[in-house]
Amino acid sequence: MTASEVRVPHARLIVVMAAVVASVAILWLSRTFTFYFDEWTFIITAPDWSAASYLQPHNGHPAMLPRLIYATLLATFGLRTYSPYMAVLLTLHATNVVLLFELVRRRAGDLIGIGCAAVLLVLGAGWENLLWAFQVSFVGSVACGLASLLALEAAPSRRRMPIATALLTGSLMFSAVGLFFGIAAGVRLAATSQRRRDLIWLVAVAILFGVWFLGYGRFAATTSPNAASNVLALPVYTVWGLGSGVAGLIGEGGLVGLPLLMLGAGAVGFGWWRDGLDPLSLGVAAGLIAFYLVTGLSRANLGYQQSGAGRYVYVGAVFWLILLAGAARRLPWRGTWRPALVACLFLAVFNNGSLLFEFAAAKTVQMQRQMADLQALAAERGDRCLDPNGAADLLVMPVETNPALYYRAIDRYGDPSASLPVADQADFDRARANLQTPGCK
Repeated sequence: MTASEVRVPHARLIVVMAAVVASVAILWLSRTFTFYFDEWTFIITAPDWSAASYLQPHNGHPAMLPRLIYATLLATFGLRTYSPYMAVLLTLHATNVVLLFELVRRRAGDLIGIGCAAVLLVLGAGWENLLWAFQVSFVGSVACGLASLLALEAAPSRRRMPIATALLTGSLMFSAVGLFFGIAAGVRLAATSQRRRDLIWLVAVAILFGVWFLGYGRFAATTSPNAASNVLALPVYTVWGLGSGVAGLIGEGGLVGLPLLMLGAGAVGFGWWRDGLDPLSLGVAAGLIAFYLVTGLSRANLGYQQSGAGRYVYVGAVFWLILLAGAARRLPWRGTWRPALVACLFLAVFNNGSLLFEFAAAKTVQMQRQMADLQALAAERGDRCLDPNGAADLLVMPVETNPALYYRAIDRYGDPSASLPVADQADFDRARANLQTPGCK
């Protein structure tokens, strides 16, 4: 018997329940978190948003749906609690876990599907996308992208392509990560002779994205510095990112990713040699490589190791899990293979879970600093020495360089620091000093 032939009773229910339990646990770990870094870009400008504002890119990405989510949450919960924002993120993450299980299950069986879902569920190496609500952008793109691929894997029908196209459009409305699921879908259709006529649906999505890019996205793209040096750094950036993605599956990173990249690529290649090229795997491989190549064109100037950031590892890990699941279909499920495979999966999940807990603890400390900065802003309000261009803390709150805009936002949505005691006195004092006009007494 092979691993793909193992049937697990109530496999879907097991995955759904695990996703719910893990999401609740992460929500509890994030109970002291507050708004941070890029989130303030949305919060400070939200009072001025018009219909056209939703088409504006953020860091070069389409951000229609993230803006819509934040506009809705700001209008309902305001800034007094961060939990609803995290709840949306974790709902999308749990959706990704279930969708990945369904996609892998159809290709490699219940057992491998559960294993892939378990790794993604507590992917500590992808911590940014699990512990920062602003990452609904990437996580939402993955959710819609996986759903689109799942729709393409179902038996062709008159409704499947419109559904897959709508989901792919939604993926792009979350972030540019949707591009790479579009590439995966396009290659998957092109590699199947009977499905090539369906590519016309993806052409429509590409035209819509092109219109948006020409109207809005290109202005952000043209501001990317060091384009020439980025091209030169692209090979190293891509290889490091690919290695970080596969190493993230076991909660590792850094140099260990390079040998693991060779092992992972070898396993996928051997599976293709043994069973023939699989259209979905071919598409996912194309999407995975394109993800790091395109990201590197705008980000390689930040250093090749930036491709191993948690937000990128999460996306890369999803692609890798689909690829490696196909390669694992013929693994034996007998004798000593059973405890060996179970032990490997347990170690991968345990290591990732431990890593996620460590990052959650570290971010709790970081959030104390962020809260101290917000409390300093509250304390300085009305002070005649307040610098109108003062920044409380450029490290964790670089967007806030105009206290008046901050005060306008909290007047409208509530003060997240209200009635909370100062837990980081040193940073509170430092932030107050930063906010005051030099020389003012």
